[in-house]
Amino acid sequence: MESSGSNTATEPGRAPAGTQAPAPDLVTVPTRQGLEAVDIIRRAASRDSGVGPVMHDGSGDTLGFLVPPGTADAWDLPGSACTQTNGRGTRFFGESPAAGGTGWLLPPDSTGPVTDPEVLRAALGEAARLIEAADNCR
Repeated sequence: MESSGSNTATEPGRAPAGTQAPAPDLVTVPTRQGLEAVDIIRRAASRDSGVGPVMHDGSGDTLGFLVPPGTADAWDLPGSACTQTNGRGTRFFGESPAAGGTGWLLPPDSTGPVTDPEVLRAALGEAARLIEAADNCR
């Protein structure tokens, strides 16, 4: 077997040099659940892949997790939404997003390229259970 000597494998959400990566999809969740999920993923990062870039909206109501393109096709977690961005509206890698006070909770430079959808799904489920338990203790 002959090898060209170049490694074309890339991290999810990143394109090989000289090509443009497909735009990531965006999972949006209520802020409280999203913050819990970020903590859960970060605590488990030694076992699983870590959390990727996370956006917040200007009003502070929702967080958005960047996930690999195509995730929206099969996303069905109640209490969340996953949309295909197709590169519309926001630059995800590079400058800060400019849409209506939107900003980065975890900017792309400080995290991995995108959040693994299965890791995110598990963390959001755990976060929902923790929030429900905490609310029932009141």
